[in-house]
Amino acid sequence: MAHVDGAADLDPRYGLRDLLGLRGSTAWWFLLILEAVIALYMARNFGQAPLWAAAAALALMLSAGALVTAIPVDPLPIPVALYGAAAPPIATALTVLTPVRDLPHESVWSAFASSYVLGVLMLRGRIRTAWAGVIAVAAVLVALGLGSSHLDPGTLIGSMVPVGTITAISVFTAVMRPMQRSLRVLREDALMRATAEATMAAADCERTRQLARLDRVARPILERIADGAKLTAAEREECRLLEAELRDGLRAPQLVTDELSGAARGARGRGVEVILLDDGGFAGVPEWVRQRVIDAATKELDATNAGRITVRVLPLGRPVLATVLSTAPTQDRRTEIDQDGHVTLMTD
Repeated sequence: MAHVDGAADLDPRYGLRDLLGLRGSTAWWFLLILEAVIALYMARNFGQAPLWAAAAALALMLSAGALVTAIPVDPLPIPVALYGAAAPPIATALTVLTPVRDLPHESVWSAFASSYVLGVLMLRGRIRTAWAGVIAVAAVLVALGLGSSHLDPGTLIGSMVPVGTITAISVFTAVMRPMQRSLRVLREDALMRATAEATMAAADCERTRQLARLDRVARPILERIADGAKLTAAEREECRLLEAELRDGLRAPQLVTDELSGAARGARGRGVEVILLDDGGFAGVPEWVRQRVIDAATKELDATNAGRITVRVLPLGRPVLATVLSTAPTQDRRTEIDQDGHVTLMTD
């Protein structure tokens, strides 16, 4: 579990952004309001700072606010966090340290806007980076006061605005940490319960399917055996084929279809030894690729009258998905089907 810029030891999937519901349309509304507030504050710099400085500061703050809000990754990537922390002091320096009058510039509107950007940065998990931005903004404002003939009280008060905002949000995040942990535990517990229920449902469904299949194909002959009837040669052959078919269902359940089972039964009836093996390679494979394997195996089973045929689905991670190996007295054939459904036939 990753540590978030020294902020918390929580899984970022369960951060304050999720807890406050800042996802989807709500996040976009939040971004729109944030940008509007920043623009209103920064607009006060026009006329009190050179046009180029006010415009550059406005662009910096709007872009920083958009990035720290809209990037859908928690915690924010380090480059984005650094930009979000650097934009406020740079914008403040542009507007505060370039007055259009000879008198010391007393406007601290950029500091007010900075508090919102840095506050969002903290909510996105970059607490240390946000505090670095606060200190930088305060340093710019204090430098203005020290550079003037007297230390302007308004400048000092302005420098405290981001400090107060970030302090309040820091306290808020500390209070919310237990709730974040509880949310994480509840979600993980719900996920484990859902996974267990899905596994049980899948196992029950597979058991029901196998019992229905067993009832359909084996009940008639089992009832005759239970009644003590003497089986004919044809019925004993039917038992042999049925036993092999049931074994296929255990060895290779993903290969057992009416089409392939019928072809395997026919090949066994002609004296061909048929082996079906499934090592799990069908997991995550498109249905059409699985069907191509079944079609290739069915075609080979229908065309073989003697020898042995082994159909094997290989384990996960192999370039080849499945093989169909036909060993006949006259010729051996090997069919390979890869993960993309390409079929390759090799003869010997």
